[in-house]
Amino acid sequence: MGRRARLKPNQVSDRWPNAPVDDPVHEALRRYVHNLTEAIGDTSIKAAAERTQVNYSTLYAILKGETWPDAITVARTEEGLQARLWEGPASLPED
Repeated sequence: MGRRARLKPNQVSDRWPNAPVDDPVHEALRRYVHNLTEAIGDTSIKAAAERTQVNYSTLYAILKGETWPDAITVARTEEGLQARLWEGPASLPED
């Protein structure tokens, strides 16, 4: 039995990643992409890809809402940009 196809991020919201979404899982990922965008700032995607060791096309697709980030990408972007980008689900209690 195959896995059900999931929506792309830019299909979840036409304002992705600039506006909050109701689904808590999608919202956690939206906040990651928003934080990633902020951390990259005025740096080019190519330069950010080099700093993070994430393939340019992967980083571009995440930023444009064409694909979901995986755990390796989250870890590499946090390490490369020296910033906490993944906040986790908002519905979880604080540590």
